[in-house]
Amino acid sequence: MDNQIVLEASHLAKSYDGEEYVLKDVSFTLRKGECLVLLGPSGGGKSTMLKCVNLLTDPTSGEILFHGESILGKGVNHNKLRSKIGMVFQQFNLFSGYDVLANCVLAQKLVLHRKKEEAEKIAIEKLTQVGLSEKLHSRISELSGGQKQRVAIARSLCMDPEVLLFDEPTSALDPQMVGEVLNVMKNLAKNGLTMMVATHEMGFAREVADQVMFIDGGLVNSEGTPEYIFDQCDDKRLREFLGSFKK
Repeated sequence: MDNQIVLEASHLAKSYDGEEYVLKDVSFTLRKGECLVLLGPSGGGKSTMLKCVNLLTDPTSGEILFHGESILGKGVNHNKLRSKIGMVFQQFNLFSGYDVLANCVLAQKLVLHRKKEEAEKIAIEKLTQVGLSEKLHSRISELSGGQKQRVAIARSLCMDPEVLLFDEPTSALDPQMVGEVLNVMKNLAKNGLTMMVATHEMGFAREVADQVMFIDGGLVNSEGTPEYIFDQCDDKRLREFLGSFKK
């Protein structure tokens, strides 16, 4: 990890149709190779924050810089930006009419204009990386939830992202499938991929995160190292939230 700032956001706010603000005033700095984990209750603003960063929704106010340049200007190519700031969704968002390999090839050809042979070679490499080399020609409907999410991760990796955003990537999975996805994510972090992860997996946050932000009611309630958030911060709301995960 180095000190190069890849992503920076200041005073992000989001309101849908002039209603109450889902995101009120969020700022963060993400350096190359860091893993920033977002914790907080459902509806607290974590997913909205990631969607703003990925330009799936436009912030109502605030600024987002990628390598020091605003991504909110009119001339920004959204598809090109999303190849650099990839996103893995809760519900996989795979194309059910395509097999595993084709799911990982399509965006490479459309967005990066790679030839079929090159795109397939990269797809096979990334699918092997997530442990799915034997499922290249399987239909999406034949896969378990954990396998589908690993395909989604491989598809994002095929685009050579500089940052990968994860929006509750294990929340739609059966408990026995959570571990296989988290292991892939841990390896990506270990290998230096810059990541932002919204999750309720406290063990992952404690083990993998460089920074943790607790977002509640659209605001950053607490932030710091995993040690600070889990062991030292005495904020009442944070302690209540973390306490709900203890058995």
